[in-house]
Amino acid sequence: MDLVSALEKPLEKEFGRTTAKVMAEHLGLHTVGDLLHHYPRRYEERGRLTLLADLPMDEHVTVVAQVADARLHSFASAKAPRGKGQRLEVTITDGSGRLQLVFFGNGVHKPHKELLPGTRAMFAGKVSVFNRRLQLAHPAYELLSGAEDGAAESVETWAGALIPIYPATGKMESWKIGKAVQQILPTADEAVDPLPDSLRAGRGLVTLPEALHKIHRPHTKADIADARARLKWDEAFVLQVALARRRHADALLPAVPRRPAPDGLLTAFDDRLPFTLTEGQQKVSKEIFDDLATDHPMHRLLQGEVGSGKTMVALRAMLAVVDAGGQAAMLAPTEVLAQQHHRSITEMMGELAEGGMLGGAEQATKVVLLTGSMGAAARRQALLDLVTGEAGIVIGTHALIEDKVQFHDLGLVVVDEQHRFGVEQRDALRGKGKQPPHLLVMTATPIPRTVAMTVFGDLETSVLDQLPAGRSPIASHVVPAADKPHFLARAWERVREEVANGHQAYVVCPRIGDEAEDTKKAKSPEDEAEKRPPLAVLDVADQLSRGPLQGLKVEVLHGRMQPDDKDAVMRRFAAGETDVLVATTVIEVGVNVPNATAMVIMDADRFGVSQLHQLRGRVGRGSAPGLCLLVTEMPEASAARQRLDAVAATLDGFELSRIDLEQRREGDVLGQAQSGARTSLRVLAVIEDEEIIAEAREEAAAVVAADPDLEHLPGLRTALDALLDEEREQYLEKG
Repeated sequence: MDLVSALEKPLEKEFGRTTAKVMAEHLGLHTVGDLLHHYPRRYEERGRLTLLADLPMDEHVTVVAQVADARLHSFASAKAPRGKGQRLEVTITDGSGRLQLVFFGNGVHKPHKELLPGTRAMFAGKVSVFNRRLQLAHPAYELLSGAEDGAAESVETWAGALIPIYPATGKMESWKIGKAVQQILPTADEAVDPLPDSLRAGRGLVTLPEALHKIHRPHTKADIADARARLKWDEAFVLQVALARRRHADALLPAVPRRPAPDGLLTAFDDRLPFTLTEGQQKVSKEIFDDLATDHPMHRLLQGEVGSGKTMVALRAMLAVVDAGGQAAMLAPTEVLAQQHHRSITEMMGELAEGGMLGGAEQATKVVLLTGSMGAAARRQALLDLVTGEAGIVIGTHALIEDKVQFHDLGLVVVDEQHRFGVEQRDALRGKGKQPPHLLVMTATPIPRTVAMTVFGDLETSVLDQLPAGRSPIASHVVPAADKPHFLARAWERVREEVANGHQAYVVCPRIGDEAEDTKKAKSPEDEAEKRPPLAVLDVADQLSRGPLQGLKVEVLHGRMQPDDKDAVMRRFAAGETDVLVATTVIEVGVNVPNATAMVIMDADRFGVSQLHQLRGRVGRGSAPGLCLLVTEMPEASAARQRLDAVAATLDGFELSRIDLEQRREGDVLGQAQSGARTSLRVLAVIEDEEIIAEAREEAAAVVAADPDLEHLPGLRTALDALLDEEREQYLEKG
């Protein structure tokens, strides 16, 4: 068997169909190589017992502990009316806490013989509560000492001095995974090393076979440290090589340089601006214009604080391309946002957006909107304007991607909120240019530098961290509705005060609420007497209109409304005809109503940190200060409440994104949709390992510059193939 195929051998051939099926379905493991890269989550030291006090509820856990007590009880039951039913209660300890195990019926005989006081074992099961005490019901277990059937010996053999605890499931316990790894561990000697020898030696890293042996069978903590240091480098370096190859390939593509005409559309637009651009906007615009002037496609990420003026920067880039004879398309994730962008861009451009119309300026172009729900006549006209080149700018949802949509000369694609679009969608739009168009990706969620390097490593990054003059501070407060109901009453008073001062407010709820659904729920007296309204848009709007906000003009906005109705609601709110807009997160990004100064977010603990920051950015957009109230029923000590306190404590989106990332598993951030990796990172932590990622990026760039096809690095090619199956390879090529 050659070196590659040893690790590509299906697990079925090694362990049989049943075990392989469990590994595939529950752990995502298919080959010997997959199993070798299923690393232990942590290690138990022999002689040290785990902390039982910190076990999480309702989670599947593996613990190593000692039996303190075991008692067999007989009882009568429906199945055993004469008192023949049996229940074995075993208490295990770690010296600081105790946990009860319980076995019933026929399942008591084996543990009754084996789990004697003083016996040490690994136990795995789901943590539950019975009589206000934590317990594991019918846990699987593996003896570590005192076993008579040789099981302890086998565990000693594969565990070494430290016992690896693997990410496991109820269908496959940690020690079964450990034994399976033990069986295939000799194959690790045949693993092809992806790191160039010079890089590995220069950084004092162990070989890949040695790292795999040490991570699965460490004898000392130093073994684990050596293995993790090496495997982190593998993950960082292979991913950065994939991204570096993509950057290299993009640099070889031809593109039409787009330089704005002197005294053209861009100049006319700048002349009519009632304010000056911030230093940050000017600097970022220069970076973009320099890219647009080259003969290979721009690939740039524009990220910035909520309200930092990204749309203005993107619009000026689009005008520059129109000036140069091309067309620009802006792709928005929702119809509400597409309509909002269209409205604000045509307002900012004035007569410059009225190309071909009476009263349009001499340099004017046409700005069209294209969404899936447009009427047939309006849609036909928009398509005609695009194919003839009459429309220089088009703003739309993924309706822009359909085959029927043809451009005269597409020069720039601006993707707003990139993370909401699939790669195939972006690629379909990029494919509509005669040559690859320039690409500007915008995100309103500030991203820590390491995430940008790892997720968007193929893009040059521009950051806007300065707010335009005239933007007002936003005060944020947590409203603990359960502890202090009068705080919620005060929140509604504050909304009334803002409206009395001529301003408007948003109330955000986590769900829409459905009349059909709600009528099924008979309202009990307790429901009626609830101290806060139900947390759905339709209910909250109704309750506020009849209660604390009675007499104010309250409207609703949510994703299930007809597009025309949504647009009409937004227009009335923007025009100041509505006092309070009760909405779902459809208002999260891009909605710009400077007169809206207050926001109350109901059940705020149900939203992520970045989402709360986005929502909060809808207020304080004018000259009056903003107010954001985060309503929650979570107790003060809970993690959810601490998250809300963090949001209330800072307006720095970059700081919040770090907090967000530290609280979530990186897999959420670096999953398939973003990094192009088939699986998320296993040992690399993007916040902790910032230095490794930065160094790996430099090394990867040097390796790809010297050998773009990796002809002299077969091991690295093999690792890339494992990271990127065919579909993912296309993903990286497409961007």
